[in-house]
Amino acid sequence: MYDMATRRQALALVAQGRSLNSVSAETGVSRSALRAWQIRIEPLPRMVRSAECSGPADQEAYVYLLGLYLGDGCISPHPRGGHHLRIACADAWPGLIELCRAAITAVRPDNRVYFLQRQGCVAVTSYGNHWTCLFPQHGPGKKHDRRIHLRPWQQALVDAHPWAFVRGLIHSDGCRTTNWTVRNGKRYEYPRYFFTNKSSDITALLTTTLDRLGVGWTRANQHNISVARKESVVLMDLHVGPKH
Repeated sequence: MYDMATRRQALALVAQGRSLNSVSAETGVSRSALRAWQIRIEPLPRMVRSAECSGPADQEAYVYLLGLYLGDGCISPHPRGGHHLRIACADAWPGLIELCRAAITAVRPDNRVYFLQRQGCVAVTSYGNHWTCLFPQHGPGKKHDRRIHLRPWQQALVDAHPWAFVRGLIHSDGCRTTNWTVRNGKRYEYPRYFFTNKSSDITALLTTTLDRLGVGWTRANQHNISVARKESVVLMDLHVGPKH
């Protein structure tokens, strides 16, 4: 854990126009830490959890998995104790299925991950004793029928890895598509990102994060967020990309 003086000193060197490589070499601070401090200089708050829960092993992978969980995930109790985490991934996106499996493994390396085939989709599933600690948003009923908010330690992780959160949400309940319009008798096509979720709380988590990242968005309807401005689509393509 670096103290605030070290953090400010390192960021002051970056502010002078120095590269992250040179600042890292001089201070011994990793480039990933420097990038995280540029977004949030304060140390992340400790996760509130049971004494046995060690928290996510990989914080960025956790933030991505959080986005997937809020979109297409659920947690269910096992009759003999512990819980199953399940993320539904459509058969059409084998790359997403692998990304989900890799994220779960990175977050809890000791938990086994397996696939349950359903009609048209795969439930990427993992049994463990601490999924309810890691995802305190779990509860009875559908997510859009109950209050969804992030705990302070979760919000701090999202602040440190905002693109991972956006990527998880888009990969679960979003898509990149090609729209078209006709102007002066000529057809024009343009790429666009959509996100659809019935939970106004989850939608607000996405739009707040997009605002922080400088991504322009509009509300297509009550449950649908659209990103269509050219410069914003370029950012989304760079950090999110289409599902595959």
